[in-house]
Order: sequence, then C-alpha cells, then structure tokens
Amino acid sequence: MGAGAAELVSYRMRDGIATITMDDGKVNVLSPAMLRQVGAAFDRAEADQAVVVLGGRDGVFSAGFDLGVLRGGDRDEAIGMFRGGFELATRILAFPRPVVVACTGHAIAMGAFLVLSGDYRIGAAGPFRLTANEVAIGLTLPYAAAEICRARLAPAHLHRALVLAEPYQPEAAVVAGFLDAVTEPAQLADAAAEVAGRLRALDPAAHAATKLRVRENLLAALRAAIDLDYPVAATSAAAG
Repeated sequence: MGAGAAELVSYRMRDGIATITMDDGKVNVLSPAMLRQVGAAFDRAEADQAVVVLGGRDGVFSAGFDLGVLRGGDRDEAIGMFRGGFELATRILAFPRPVVVACTGHAIAMGAFLVLSGDYRIGAAGPFRLTANEVAIGLTLPYAAAEICRARLAPAHLHRALVLAEPYQPEAAVVAGFLDAVTEPAQLADAAAEVAGRLRALDPAAHAATKLRVRENLLAALRAAIDLDYPVAATSAAAG
C-alpha cells in the first residue's frame, strides 16, 4: 500500500485461517482502492495457504460499487472498477482454499455477488437486506452478475431476485440461496471461524481440483461475461 493510502482492509492470520475484513468506516463501497486491498489480502492468504474468512463491518458487508466513481466521469476508471469487482468474484470462486463469507449485515448489488462467491456463507441475523437492486435503481443487470446468481441462487428465486429486485432478509436469504446459515451478530465471528476450522481438514489439493471441476462452466461463462459487460476499450458500461 502506498504512503498515505487509507487502510480499508485488515488481515489476521491465526491457526491456518486468514480473516480478511473490509471496513471503510461507512458502507464498504467497492471502490478501486477497496478492490485492490481485498485482492492484495487474497494474494497474502494464497501465499499463506490459508482458509479465508471474508467479512465486513458491523451492520454492513458491502453496499456494492462506489457509484461516485461512475458519476465522476472517468469512464476508464469506472470500467476498471466494474471489471475489478467481477474479477475478484471470479478469483474467490476459484480460490484454491475454502472461502467462508461472514455477511455482517447489508449486502447490496456487487456486495451480494461477492457473498454468493464464497464457498460457505453465514449471515448475521437482523433487519438486513441482501439484494441485487439494479433494476430498482434503473440499471440493467450485468451478464457477469447473472452468471453468478444463476449458479448459486435457488432456481425458484432467480427471477424474483434479479428481474424483480426483491430484497431478502437473512433468514429468507438462506431459502433463496444467498446464504447457507444465519446466526446472531455477536456469534458470527465464532461461527465463521468454526466453519473455517472444519474446512481446514479438507485435503487442499482435492478441494482445489474438485472446485475447479464443479465450477468449470461457471468460471468460463463468467470470464466471457466480464469481457462482454466491460470490454477494456469500451465507450460505455453498465453498473452492478
């Protein structure tokens, strides 16, 4: 991290588990800086051969992309941010060790797509929303988001979640497929660490190879969708 850069992501390594926590002091927007720091933390976790727990700050996992970047008028920066978000999701989906997501609260748009990219997702109970809200705010859902959701959401909820932009509170999010489990906020860190500890017992080589086999079609479709949504030389882009 360069001198003067804000510290948006913390990294803690203990007992073979790397805990990566996003905290910008607000709603954890996925700005270019946040994406770079999360990516660097995953670099470190991969080098440490660690199981990962990815979380946010109390009450919010992530509110999605930094729309201030989009409104700022720098098209290349905006496209780079959008690509970077879905490239991070792709990396999480293909990460060689298990990734546990501790969804600490609201997960909106790209924040929800990152939740969906984890191997096991535990949410904090409470009045939180997990939602792909693009249609509700006048945006067309990116192809890349559709690919992630098609693979991870329950088929009966795909239309409701994407085409109708339905928000889900944590218990309903388990039924829809956004989450695997819900626990009280005070117990979330311990619950995520317990799952991560259990997943450490998996054979690393078998886990990595099997994950790539199971997700082979998704990963190929996702990489093609990213190029379709956000070509490097594009003159326009949709937001996620």
